[in-house]
Amino acid sequence: MSDKRRAVAIDGPSGAGKSTLARAVAKELGFRYVDTGAIYRTVGCAAHRKGLDPGDAAAIEALLGELQVEMTYDGEGLQHMLLNGEDVTKEIRLPEISLYASRVSAIPAVRAFLLEMQREMARKYDVIMDGRDIGTVVLPQADVKIFLTASPEDRARRRYLELQQRGTPQDYDQLLAEIRERDYNDSHRSSAPLRPAADSILLDTTDNTFAQSCALLRRTIEERLGR
Repeated sequence: MSDKRRAVAIDGPSGAGKSTLARAVAKELGFRYVDTGAIYRTVGCAAHRKGLDPGDAAAIEALLGELQVEMTYDGEGLQHMLLNGEDVTKEIRLPEISLYASRVSAIPAVRAFLLEMQREMARKYDVIMDGRDIGTVVLPQADVKIFLTASPEDRARRRYLELQQRGTPQDYDQLLAEIRERDYNDSHRSSAPLRPAADSILLDTTDNTFAQSCALLRRTIEERLGR
């Protein structure tokens, strides 16, 4: 039996359901789930706490020297992010951190700072890793590459319901505007822009239930891995 680790790269725009779907399917398949967006959110969180302009590349690059970003997993297999030893897993999900994450992730120094952490996970474990440039930059040799997407309106609706359930409701039109802004920023940045890998499989989950999307993702992965 080969000792080669298997890697599934899932890319796509914000709010497409990458994290929840990848986490669920990874658990079903016995893979380690790696949410790379959470890593960038952690850097964004640090910048937000310092009151820095997330678009100020020099200031953000200087901040990196002060940061220790770690990824841990609890007994349930859930990923936790630590910022200088502090668990910021909940804080990085706040709406204001989302735009910070999008801005800081466009800075080449930030992407270089976090790249090795992501690749090391794929060397150690069978992984399902999601983000914006996993199949194109982080794991270009991944066994399976998927570009997961949904319409901006559908993604805004999902986010609206999620925030309501968390007790932090936000206006739908504002969420839709933020998603469109983030889509533009992610796809037009000079460093590792959001785009499907040439050999990726496009999965559009617009109007799907979670169960439908989960089944579609698992079936696609298993077919590609020959399971």
